[in-house]
Amino acid sequence: MATSIEYLEYVSERVERFGALREKKMFGDYILYLNEKPVFLICDNTVYVKCLSAIAPAMQDSPIGAPYEGAKPHYILDIDDSALLDAVVPVLECETPVPVRRKKAK
Repeated sequence: MATSIEYLEYVSERVERFGALREKKMFGDYILYLNEKPVFLICDNTVYVKCLSAIAPAMQDSPIGAPYEGAKPHYILDIDDSALLDAVVPVLECETPVPVRRKKAK
């Protein structure tokens, strides 16, 4: 099941207060960029974030899952929990680097 546009819009509304957002569609699901950093992976109407040690204390009660077959484990972020968002999103934004653009091979 792919992520619905309605769910993507809902997630965007919940996290827009943390900075500039843009999404990239990938195979029916999305990467949501925060300040040009790939912070959220949205698959099957579920929000996944990387399992970083900096957010482990805040995410200790959160489930862990794989957003797609073959993916590394990710935390499943409860997008409705405002206190959790306040604790986790700023840390994720700081810990996630801006992707480096690769030059295309000639």
